[in-house]
Amino acid sequence: MPIRRLPSSTVNRIAAGEVVERPASAVKELVENALDAGARRIEVQIEQGGLARILVADDGGGISRDELPLALERHATSKLSPDAAGDWDLMHISTLGFRGEALPSIGSVARLTLTSRTMGSDAFSLAVDGGDMGQAQPAAFAGPHGARVEVRDLFYATPARLKFMKSERAESMAIAEEIKRQAMAKEAVSVALDIDGRKVLRLAAEQPGPAGRLARLAAVLGREFQDNALAIDTERDGISLSGFVGLPTYNRGNAAHQFLFVNGRPVRDRLLQGALRGAYADFLARDRHPVAALYLDLDPRFVDVNVHPAKAEVRFRDPALVRGLIVGALKHALAGAGHRASTTAASAALSGFRPEQGPNPAGFSAWNAGGWAPRPQSPASFDLPGVSERSARYEAPEPATYAAAPELIDFPLGAARAQLHETYIVAQTRDGMIVVDQHAAHERLVYERMKAEMEAGGVARQALLMPEVVDLDPAEAERVIARAGDLAAFGLIIEPFGPGAVLVRETPALLGRTDAAGLIRDIADDLAENDAPLALKERIEAVCSTMACHGSVRAGRRLSADEMNALLRQMEGTPHSGQCNHGRPTYVELKLADIERLFGRR
Repeated sequence: MPIRRLPSSTVNRIAAGEVVERPASAVKELVENALDAGARRIEVQIEQGGLARILVADDGGGISRDELPLALERHATSKLSPDAAGDWDLMHISTLGFRGEALPSIGSVARLTLTSRTMGSDAFSLAVDGGDMGQAQPAAFAGPHGARVEVRDLFYATPARLKFMKSERAESMAIAEEIKRQAMAKEAVSVALDIDGRKVLRLAAEQPGPAGRLARLAAVLGREFQDNALAIDTERDGISLSGFVGLPTYNRGNAAHQFLFVNGRPVRDRLLQGALRGAYADFLARDRHPVAALYLDLDPRFVDVNVHPAKAEVRFRDPALVRGLIVGALKHALAGAGHRASTTAASAALSGFRPEQGPNPAGFSAWNAGGWAPRPQSPASFDLPGVSERSARYEAPEPATYAAAPELIDFPLGAARAQLHETYIVAQTRDGMIVVDQHAAHERLVYERMKAEMEAGGVARQALLMPEVVDLDPAEAERVIARAGDLAAFGLIIEPFGPGAVLVRETPALLGRTDAAGLIRDIADDLAENDAPLALKERIEAVCSTMACHGSVRAGRRLSADEMNALLRQMEGTPHSGQCNHGRPTYVELKLADIERLFGRR
């Protein structure tokens, strides 16, 4: 078959298939162009999931009349410049878009109109219909400068692509998620999104910096994230990491609320999920996921953003350094949180209380939003005939109650006042009350003590009577052997045994009789995915957690006042004591104002 040169229209449509996979991809490209143009206000409108119409308007620098046709040509961009030798450096990318493919790719499969005005000039527009470009025409434009891109009938020129689109609702949701990611990356830019004429998103510009960034994250992720976020701000070897992560007790059932931004670019990277999993391994069950928004800034030469046509992925020159920075920063922040638990625990507890809605109790006239409204009456009307004062009292067994020194209520977890059901400690603080699950709290204390002892003395090892040979893929074996020193710190002693094989001589004593071959294979899988031997660490921690569970104060044991207060003081001085080993809260704090609202006093 002879070799043929493809026509430019076909080339553009092939490029569109790589860059514009769905309406959300087109919106992403257009918003990134606006941000690169210096926009401080971006408005997005879509209709029918973006397939019928997309409009992106900004107040950026705009495009001059002479450059409008050039902006719609492939591989024409204002975001790259040649160096003194005339070379175009693709390893020093400081903008979001740089390929020069977005506008011509969209124009090749849709009807696109680009309208723009630069400062001090008139506005002009240029239309492209399925790849056919018209002439620049004078146009109306609101504002002194900026650009407006309108896309109609997306993929009409490639009808086969339309068959692979999801429902209008699904496409609209994908666009909304993309806009939110871009908004989280640039807190100083105001963002508006309308879907089918409805105002869906309105985000005002925030002040640049951590406070404004947290306010923007709260507007996107919810106010609860702001109340339960830990700040991250660290730097190592020229790489800076900032952002916010949620407390372990503020978690989700999937990883959809984990965001990574590299040099202001929202990216999807498995490195982040692996780092978060490693940092939170002590605190969350495997089916729970932390919430995080992390911002990584580094020299563009140390990250390749050109590995994917849609620029959705990046590749780091030193991924181990980046992962280590993220894990270290997160662990430091979690340790600094001390015994703090999420505010959502108290909210969940309060939501469990419901006012009684049974028959109208005596002395109440009507039900309203706050409960039964009292009917005016004299004090004598509360007397119940035939019922003595003693028999009218509730005669349930009294809980164990204790007196405590008044100054103890000034401690963060207050003074122990009672033990309920020989399981829960009730403490009084200056402005509220604390309910502690004694078993879960003491389990965390024992676990943290065991970890500290293990780090101080190292992990005890047990020699195998017969060293075990584990066969692996040669590349897997090489990765495992390269981390032999790290594995030795966990009590696993290995050495190479020919190509594609690993010899296991000693295993961690904590694991008892273990499947050495299965352990090595799990470690090989973790190294391939996360560049860290998580399997061994998690197995040891699981054993420590089990031992801590059996060695802790059990539910059903009555504690003295001194024992309860000692437990509270230990919790205050122990990192991570606000959650058990599975991410559940060890205590719930109820503020006095919340309790008063519960009883209609506020």
